[in-house]
Amino acid sequence: MYPGIWARKFPQKAAFIDAASGATVSYGEFDARSNRLAQLMWQRGLRPGGHVALFMENDLRFFEGIWAALRSGLYVTPINRYLTAEEAAYILNDCEAQLLVASGTLAGVARELPRLAPRCHTWLAINGAIEGYEDYEAQLAAQPAQPLAAEPEGRFMLYSSGTTGRPKGILRPLSGLPISEGAAQLAGPQRTLWGFDEDTVFLSTAPLYHSAPTGFGVAATVQGGTVVVMPRFEEIEALRAIERFRITHSQWVPTMFVRLLKRPLAERSGFDLSSHRVAVHGAAPCPVVVKQQMIEWWGPILYEYYSGSELHGLTHCDSREWLAHPGTVGKAVMGILHVCDEEGRELPPGESGLVYFEQSGNPFEYHKDADKTRSARHPQHGNWSALGDVGHVDADGFLYLTDRATFMIISGGVNIYPQEIEDRLVLHPAVADVAVFGVPDPEMGEAVKAVVQAAPGATPGDALAAELIGYAREHLAHYKCPRSIDFVDELPRLPTGKLYKRILRDRYWGNAGSRIV
Repeated sequence: MYPGIWARKFPQKAAFIDAASGATVSYGEFDARSNRLAQLMWQRGLRPGGHVALFMENDLRFFEGIWAALRSGLYVTPINRYLTAEEAAYILNDCEAQLLVASGTLAGVARELPRLAPRCHTWLAINGAIEGYEDYEAQLAAQPAQPLAAEPEGRFMLYSSGTTGRPKGILRPLSGLPISEGAAQLAGPQRTLWGFDEDTVFLSTAPLYHSAPTGFGVAATVQGGTVVVMPRFEEIEALRAIERFRITHSQWVPTMFVRLLKRPLAERSGFDLSSHRVAVHGAAPCPVVVKQQMIEWWGPILYEYYSGSELHGLTHCDSREWLAHPGTVGKAVMGILHVCDEEGRELPPGESGLVYFEQSGNPFEYHKDADKTRSARHPQHGNWSALGDVGHVDADGFLYLTDRATFMIISGGVNIYPQEIEDRLVLHPAVADVAVFGVPDPEMGEAVKAVVQAAPGATPGDALAAELIGYAREHLAHYKCPRSIDFVDELPRLPTGKLYKRILRDRYWGNAGSRIV
């Protein structure tokens, strides 16, 4: 199913609700507006295989942009709303977007983008004016509300955080199917594992530019459910939304559970959560004690998964399975799980190695990066892919993540790659050398730490640390910037220039058996 079908079946039903204001978009309105945007995209020369992008906060109109592309045979890329103009322009240029919808609330960054991404020819401003942009509502109003003559299925092209360099787009071939047939695959796990259907009321707690919140929201509309969008996550407001809108399904990251549990019991008690049947979480492994406390509070409604935007592979466990295997991220329910050593040899249960999923169909590639695509593949099996995580399976086939082969930082469920931060900090005249990595953080899982070797003539200390953090904030999204900076006389490098980052990192992680908090 797709929105056009639901708009005919129940045009007045709420497709989307703003959790803060209660504002509602019906299926009839949603379908008409996404049709108008699809018509506009066609008028501006976009054809199947073309590319559009969205640069927006959590807003109900976000999904009409997604579906306009998905029903037009286009690739669509949501861009992190917290990126700087330079960072956002890199993605626009790399994905070769021809049209961008940007929110007026992000005008400070958005108005710089036409200069930095000149190959994008259509700039539309929603929720307020942006210099150099056309008015989104005026342009939509000039278009017919009927579907395009042909509606081939489009796809997401999400950008994956890596461990070095810039993020890369995850590109999959278009199916060629009409959206009325192809949409069903957009709700596969949500339908089969978590029971999404017409009666689903889904609470979206996280930023919509992330793959999971967008994917879950799209899946709910494929099934004819209702999506309740939080403009931003706030613990008590999330509980209030569950009660107010009779939420049946929700999606979280472990940091949210930590924040919920830190609220005084008197504040978080007393809400009617009886409608809440399924709370799905992923993005990072959940601390065992935190998950135990959440199950005690909410009951056995927590479902955990491990996957990635690149993979047609998924592990999964319900609360009962997790309680029998504390710390697991589940058993493979999509794809075949393999754990291999550095030479690619498969390891027996209990031995840690690189985690691969054996997949069939819909191969992905990293856009314009054949080397990175090859590096994600098993050396002997081209249909085995890895995200760089290290773990082991137990005798029952349940996966446990124990390390990461790279030093990618996961902070609050968000992937942060150190190389980009290092590349920026090393340009500061007071920095001779720098290493960035994640350190334990009780709330976020990991926090960004920089260890700096000061340049000759520079004085290490609090003043220089503050200056460097301020410098980083001028050039990088704030969530990427170091929370703290330490200084050393010399970083541990080999004569070849290779940095022994683990020597530094281990000082902060101690001898803990797991590298993931």
